[in-house]
Amino acid sequence: MGEKNAFALRTLDLRGKSLSSSELNLALPRAALDITEAIELISPLLEDVRVRGEAAVVDVTKQRDGVDPRPLLVGKEELAAALSSLDADLRLAIEQAIERVRKVSTANLPVDTRVELASGAIVRQRWQPVDSVGLYVPGGKAVYPSSVIMNVVPAQVAGVGRLAVASPAQKDFGGRPHPTVLATAALLGVEQVYCMGGPAAVAAFAYGLPTIGFEPVNLVTGPGNIFVAAAKRALRGKIGIDSEAGTTEILILADNSADAKLIAYDLVSQAEHDEAAASVLVTDSLEIAEQVQRELPAIVASTSHSERVSAALAGQQSAILLVDNLDAAIQVSNDYATEHLEIHTRDNEAVLKRITNAGAIFLGEFSPVSLGDYMAGSSHVLPTGQQAKFGSGLGVHSFLRPQQIIDYNREGLEPISKMVQSFANAEGLPAHGEAVAARFE
Repeated sequence: MGEKNAFALRTLDLRGKSLSSSELNLALPRAALDITEAIELISPLLEDVRVRGEAAVVDVTKQRDGVDPRPLLVGKEELAAALSSLDADLRLAIEQAIERVRKVSTANLPVDTRVELASGAIVRQRWQPVDSVGLYVPGGKAVYPSSVIMNVVPAQVAGVGRLAVASPAQKDFGGRPHPTVLATAALLGVEQVYCMGGPAAVAAFAYGLPTIGFEPVNLVTGPGNIFVAAAKRALRGKIGIDSEAGTTEILILADNSADAKLIAYDLVSQAEHDEAAASVLVTDSLEIAEQVQRELPAIVASTSHSERVSAALAGQQSAILLVDNLDAAIQVSNDYATEHLEIHTRDNEAVLKRITNAGAIFLGEFSPVSLGDYMAGSSHVLPTGQQAKFGSGLGVHSFLRPQQIIDYNREGLEPISKMVQSFANAEGLPAHGEAVAARFE
């Protein structure tokens, strides 16, 4: 098989190569622009928003989108109007998606704990919601009412007190956020919706916009392109973040039992998001690799965003990876640490047990990533760019912090008071021990 087909989805042949994890990571397809470069590009904008606030957000929106986004705060009447004009079938789908995500979020609420170590020696742990959160809903090449759901519902279930949604101005809609985004926010009862997008929106969340009375938030969540992810990384510390949910990725792990046409459709479905989207297949079957290559041209040609899909599949971030066996495919998957992982093998559960790194995992031919984007009940706000090696997707847990409560009485403290003093003296901090000893003088 040649290096490229008509759609330039290259094939990387890793068969017969014994690569370490570091060597494998260098060999795997990755985006041309990494997040550290993106941070350098957007740093002046972040500083401009910090200094000039609303004026900086307005200026960058005029420059990049050709519209004036003012007023940045979407009015209640505008939200109500968007909801009243929402297509009935779409409203039904949105309401069903809300219900499903709410059920999963509620089921995943962490449980408070209480441990009695001895009589009068108790440590409790409770889960406390963050006070305020900025929820980012991307725009640009597509409209994402689904991202409103994925952000807002778990935050509501967690009990967050203040929710603010930001979504980019849309030239086709008079410089306002997309009406379907507004309608979904209205369905969920969100009143603070702001017309701002990209890194500027993340900076506004972090620094506030004093001229319009917008206070900074404590946590920023939501997906976006690499520049949104870069802004979240650059401002982490000033704000908390969920993860760096940047430009979408799909990796499909398949053996020769898989359906090549379904794999081709799923690769295309994620390439549809963005020219920088990553669509990767890893397989030990040359036959499946060749069949997928044959299926792609017709599917790409017939889809609405054919040009965008072609660009994504032709990019260096997309490829078919040929490996020796299923063990090697699993190693590739774990080292790649994709946002979305689909498993199409004879024994999906056996493979699943060996997967360690992925944002979300989709088992079998009837669990496509598209399902997770909308109606599965799972979150589609997921870590990209290898963040799945140490981070997780957005969920109710993202909006909660564990707090430990130490509740000792005299009976609980006295038996270990000498031990505390021993630790304190060993560490050269005698006042620590003296503070305990004083309670028994």
